[in-house]
Amino acid sequence: MNIDLSGRTALVTGSTQGIGYAIADGLARSGARVAVNGRSAERVDDAVARLRTDTGADVVGAAVDVTSADGVAELLATLPDVDVLVNNLGIFGAVPAREVTDEQWRTYFEVNVLAAVRLIRTYLPGMVQRGWGRAIQIASDSAVVIPEEMIHYGVSKTALLAVSRGFAKDAAGTGVTVNSVIAGPTHTAGVEDFVYQLVDRELPWDEAQREFMRAHRPQSLLQRLIEPEEIANMVTYLASPLASATTGGALRVDGGYVDSILP
Repeated sequence: MNIDLSGRTALVTGSTQGIGYAIADGLARSGARVAVNGRSAERVDDAVARLRTDTGADVVGAAVDVTSADGVAELLATLPDVDVLVNNLGIFGAVPAREVTDEQWRTYFEVNVLAAVRLIRTYLPGMVQRGWGRAIQIASDSAVVIPEEMIHYGVSKTALLAVSRGFAKDAAGTGVTVNSVIAGPTHTAGVEDFVYQLVDRELPWDEAQREFMRAHRPQSLLQRLIEPEEIANMVTYLASPLASATTGGALRVDGGYVDSILP
């Protein structure tokens, strides 16, 4: 497929590493002008430099905290128009179900849900006015198969699916599509830390990964962690004109983890 995003501006939140960085890379290689986001100016600058070198694309930095209204206002001042919004930012961590505090519940909702809502609300009007746009939320298999060890995370990702469906209805008939991507267990530095919370820290990584999948994600048909680039491939497609008839959906890149024909 020839995916051409020339002339489009894309914002990927939480994109200095991991899945977000891979998505930024995929969009840049497809011709988009990409804004890399993170809270650390140093890490943003480093990611921008790497992407420029690797892709030769127009890549800019947006070192702001998008979990706050002030941060989004600052972002809007420097990046007033976005054609492709990818809400990738998210936090996760294992906490026993009955030990998740009210503050942790609030924090997960603020970061994983409300930050995405605020950015959609900010950039969707411009997309609608221009008659073209993409808002893509990176959800998780945990939205459908709520994990016992992090219920608060799973619930926040379930809410993100509903957010996407609702805003897709709001944008009906405008040329703007809104979708979620259900990412399965993915190999990132953060996930390596998470895996070692659940398996013996003395195990070499390859053994730890296999043990984690066997003990905690046995229903995966892929039987391995997904690579970030595999998530990015789906996002790049959804961001393209080729996905013009796909909206309001929750598309799975989960390695067959969710045991269902439909999400």
